[in-house]
Amino acid sequence: MEAKRDLTMHPAATLPWGLILAGGDGTRLMPLTQRIAGDARPKQFCPIFDGETLLDRTRRRCDIVIRPDRQMIVVSRTHEAYYRGLAEDLLPGRLVAQPSNRGTAPGILYPLMRLADLTGNAPVAILPSDHFVSDDLAFMGYVQAAVEIVQGQPDLIVLLGVEAERPETEYGWIEPASTPLAIDGEAVFPIRRFWEKPSAKLAQLLRDRGCLWNSFVMVGWASTFQSLVADAVPDLVAAFSSLRAAVGTPGEAAAAERVYAGLPSTNFSEQVLARRPERLVVMQMKGVDWSDLGNPARALASFRSSSAPPAWLARVELAPTA
Repeated sequence: MEAKRDLTMHPAATLPWGLILAGGDGTRLMPLTQRIAGDARPKQFCPIFDGETLLDRTRRRCDIVIRPDRQMIVVSRTHEAYYRGLAEDLLPGRLVAQPSNRGTAPGILYPLMRLADLTGNAPVAILPSDHFVSDDLAFMGYVQAAVEIVQGQPDLIVLLGVEAERPETEYGWIEPASTPLAIDGEAVFPIRRFWEKPSAKLAQLLRDRGCLWNSFVMVGWASTFQSLVADAVPDLVAAFSSLRAAVGTPGEAAAAERVYAGLPSTNFSEQVLARRPERLVVMQMKGVDWSDLGNPARALASFRSSSAPPAWLARVELAPTA
């Protein structure tokens, strides 16, 4: 990844931030990523795209809409050997190193506090770094549309929902309302409820009802995300109070160590989103193939369907990695 990238291609009127999630352990895909990389690194640091990692690809995708100086990456310190060069490639404050992985909710809340220290408040697009996307331009077009909606409706958080290709039992699903909100821009729908990893029978019913896969790509104002977390898991926000006071000071790293030492794992989908669907809306993506690369079989299927399959695909067989 080049250290210097173009900062002039984005109109000043948008100015969103990007929060790239790269703190997960990637254990389910490790049987495959070990064969590609030769070690037990998490999937986001694996050179899946013929030398380019999933994190590299996510950053390049993010550049389409969000200026590089407004991008923040959250990692876990246990993976430091794989992200060490990021600190030199990012502006100060943009690399948020968690002491350990405590789930997606802390992995979102901590960088949101850092962002608040850097800029006060801003629209932010939350982008996982470990997903497959077939068309980066089309995908980020939906992200841009979501940014434009929240700029006019700062109380909204927009989730990107994927048109379901099959009754997938390992994904989270979003059940949208039938009528979109009466606002300008790309259509967004209120959310009736979330369904996490349904049975095969229920997944088929959800697909038949027009429910969507939850991509976990979200766009909203930083303060709106923080309010959502405080509403859904107030104990987590309380646990972070001492770290919030230390953000941007020389004592931040030590404060983070103390806070994370006592944190339970908290899942943002199940313990935040699913508890407060009334505060969220969903935008349906069409014409974009998407996968969370959650297991070797799904990952191999995604790369086989890619317009530019990676070179390693020809030598990797499904049976030994499943």
